[in-house]
Amino acid sequence: MKKIVVLVKQVPDSTEIRVDKVTGTLIRAGVPSIINPDDLAGVEAALQLKEKYGATVDIITMGPPQATEMLKELYARGVDNCILITDRKFAGADTCATSSTLAAALEKNGFDLIIAGRQAIDGDTAQVGPQTAERLNIPQVTYVDEIIDLKENSVVVKKSLEDSEEILEANLPCVLTTLSGMNEPRYMNCNDIVDSFNKEVKILTFDDLGIEESKVGLAGSPTKVHHTFTKEVSAQTETFNVSAQEAAEMIAKTLKEKQIITKEEGKAKWLNLKDIKTFTFSWNRKTEKSQMSVMN
Repeated sequence: MKKIVVLVKQVPDSTEIRVDKVTGTLIRAGVPSIINPDDLAGVEAALQLKEKYGATVDIITMGPPQATEMLKELYARGVDNCILITDRKFAGADTCATSSTLAAALEKNGFDLIIAGRQAIDGDTAQVGPQTAERLNIPQVTYVDEIIDLKENSVVVKKSLEDSEEILEANLPCVLTTLSGMNEPRYMNCNDIVDSFNKEVKILTFDDLGIEESKVGLAGSPTKVHHTFTKEVSAQTETFNVSAQEAAEMIAKTLKEKQIITKEEGKAKWLNLKDIKTFTFSWNRKTEKSQMSVMN
């Protein structure tokens, strides 16, 4: 029976995210938390594989002790085992340090298939899954929208990109990163809710993983946030009464001047949104004239 391990993160259920000005890390205290949507889709995918092929589904998360409540909820959804990696030495970890810690826990737990959400809604880096695969030296497939087949030594998946889809087969063990829209996560059921109260959440600390202290937490995080700010929007605008064709050309020209888009191999590529302006375009059907406003 295969062992499927899903990497799950508890994330703030709020858009009012604050950043510690000293450490550059997110302040999570006092903010309600949820299961990261991409990760929850991965849990559902794992449970479907369990029902179809027979497997055990383990959950691994790294976070504070209160993440136990999230893991109890996942027990109520039907997973088999939950592991919480928690220790003050892991605090302040970036994706590099997080992937080192997760890889150590995975090696200790064992795995045949690892599923992780594409990215977390708090950091939006999409790096932890791929970095974990690299540390374990196993194949990876990102942006998975469907797990088509689970074979003895491989898995067949559909990978969704912006303008195409790919059907790929990867050797096991491997890492898949899943998209939140790939399925509809199941609800907790009464029997599993009752059983979840009696199920144990296994705790792993720094001393259990046998990893160097210099590779975890803030000490093992090469990413440093030097400054954060909220971009100010000016009310100053410029208005141009031009044709639709001229408006399109002006918009394209401005975007290229600001290097927001460039052209690479015949395709438009977005590069930099830092200096983006707000364009408002309207068309008067009676006069057949257009008006465009640009807000700095």
